[in-house]
Amino acid sequence: MKLFNTFKKGNLTLKNRVVMAPMTRSRSTADHIPTEIMTTYYQQRSGAGLIITEGTSPSPNGSGYPRIPGIYNEAQIVEWKKITDAVHENDSKIFIQLMHTGRVSHPANMDGAASILSASAIAPSTTKMYVDGEGEMEIPTPKEMTEVEIESTIEEYVTAAKNAIKAGFDGVEIHGANGYLIDQFINTGSNHRSDKWGGSVENRCRFALEITRRTIEAIGSDKVGIRFSPNGAMNDVGPFDEQTETFNYLAKEMDDLGILYVHLVNHGPMGAPALPIEIRDYFRAHFSGILILSGGYDKESAEADINSYLGDLVAFGRPFIANPDLVERMKNDQKLSDPNFDTFYTPGAEGYIDYPIA
Repeated sequence: MKLFNTFKKGNLTLKNRVVMAPMTRSRSTADHIPTEIMTTYYQQRSGAGLIITEGTSPSPNGSGYPRIPGIYNEAQIVEWKKITDAVHENDSKIFIQLMHTGRVSHPANMDGAASILSASAIAPSTTKMYVDGEGEMEIPTPKEMTEVEIESTIEEYVTAAKNAIKAGFDGVEIHGANGYLIDQFINTGSNHRSDKWGGSVENRCRFALEITRRTIEAIGSDKVGIRFSPNGAMNDVGPFDEQTETFNYLAKEMDDLGILYVHLVNHGPMGAPALPIEIRDYFRAHFSGILILSGGYDKESAEADINSYLGDLVAFGRPFIANPDLVERMKNDQKLSDPNFDTFYTPGAEGYIDYPIA
């Protein structure tokens, strides 16, 4: 099966086409430093050709969830280096996903000097935020970012990417999906700006493109990917007018920038609007880099889409939670274990590194 064969494009060589999708697991310390059990967790799952880490904040302002890791200080770099070393021992590649939560945040989960920022001063209307010891809390209205704050945030991504390379990562994935900060600029429902960062397709995409361009300049195009969720509905950002034109524009621009890969996530299997086929096909036709597909795949559907040239790599999410040896299980047609939903985001080893290996 192609899914389990070596994949090579440009400077990237993977031992198979299986990608471990980025998944928030909330196992860092309260001050967003990776922990020892995170090293075990990623090492256990290094059968994947490529691991994309959980969303990792490029700055204190982006650390909106409890116990998510960051990559903006030296202590975080040191602990991430232990993780990348462990993954590389099994000849797997690992990219860090840079995720600024933007308005999807709560002050209790952040450093006291941090601010909740977004494209516009519009709070999510239905999403709440979990705070340790407090439970579900209302999310405050974010501050609309000034030109100075936009510029400094772009540079935070660049610094985070440099830190990632210092920590031994093979590259970075810029999180432009799922209703987080970059998606908040792209989507008309969360971006009501009338300056050069809002309004037209080109203006709403400017933030994503500037981050991508400067990150590529800092660490090289062969070390940068980006994730989008066209038509997805998450964190109060959903389908919007001009979304086809928006993502078609992004496909061409990402190709012009020479980015390594685009990662398209389909929210359909989770009950949200599905990834439109025409947007996926437009990326396939107009983006010459690597295309990663994700969203509800099993071995058979992944192999079918690879054989049909719809995507080059396929990312698996939840199956990796309960099956650290997922690649071997799929190869050998072994039964997959079911994950414990109650421990997806809880602290500690339970439901994290204690799933059995077949």
